Amino acid sequence: MPNATLAHAKGYSVPPEHAPRIVEMDQYFADGEIHVDPNFYALYLTLPDYKAWRYTVAVSQPALWEPGTYTLKWKAEWPRWRPTNAMIRRNPGKYAKYRNGMPGGPGNPLGARALYLFDGDRDTFLRIHGTTQPWTIGTASSNGCARMVNDHVIHLFDRVQKGARVVLHPRFDQVA
Repeated sequence: MPNATLAHAKGYSVPPEHAPRIVEMDQYFADGEIHVDPNFYALYLTLPDYKAWRYTVAVSQPALWEPGTYTLKWKAEWPRWRPTNAMIRRNPGKYAKYRNGMPGGPGNPLGARALYLFDGDRDTFLRIHGTTQPWTIGTASSNGCARMVNDHVIHLFDRVQKGARVVLHPRFDQVA
């Protein structure tokens, strides 16, 4: 079980129901894949024998979710962060001051770890990452990424391999 020390930002305690746990899957997925179901704020790291680690995540606001199949091509500890150009355009008052980026560390919005999702050789700017706001876990509050409690993203980071298949499933409101 991950250490909860990093999750206690500003006196916040992660609810027990958000703790990572091994669950039974009702369909087969290859070992080592990541599946994010935004409808249930769930990220699954698949294991053999129809099992998976289940983590509770924050997902993006509805209009910013990009379902699809991606490849994990890069992993970083205490990653540097720069808001995307789209984030700066949407909210310049909040993000323009960071247009040159922010070094990694405890105050960085990407948190303790980041997993970078690619479509072929193209960086999608979609990430699975930690957060400085663990109270947002279980909500639709990000700018396109899946956010995790820092201890939980470290737990995932240590178990998933570069090259892993990552599936961001559609939201109910995106299914025709």
